[in-house]
Amino acid sequence: MNDADKPEVPPPATDPWKGFRGVMAGTLVLEAIVVLLALPVVGSVGGGVTWASGTYLVALAVVMFLGAGLQRRSWAMPFNLGLQVLVLLGTFIHLSIGIIGVVFAVVWGFILVLRADVRGRMEKGLLPSQRIQRSS
Repeated sequence: MNDADKPEVPPPATDPWKGFRGVMAGTLVLEAIVVLLALPVVGSVGGGVTWASGTYLVALAVVMFLGAGLQRRSWAMPFNLGLQVLVLLGTFIHLSIGIIGVVFAVVWGFILVLRADVRGRMEKGLLPSQRIQRSS
């Protein structure tokens, strides 16, 4: 069966990526809040917040907040995963930052699985907004 014999898959009536971008933006905002909430932990449990560790964590959180508004860009997912690497590198500041990085790495991994599922369903025409309405 060649490509000409395959039935044409209708485009989705609504943009399925709009909600997905919202999930990614919300995850970034949540992660930024958690990183900022780790500052007191680093200050009291670790060796204290130094200018380097404090600047790193606050700058990382600010970039995450700003990045939440950039989710329409084609490079949003690599940007998000790059931020995740920076959070994981925060292990060198304090172990608690590394734990935050691992937890959110699992979340971003699940988001990647969902993204692949949506893409696959869209290509096969299985999204609810792609189903052809049959009149009876």
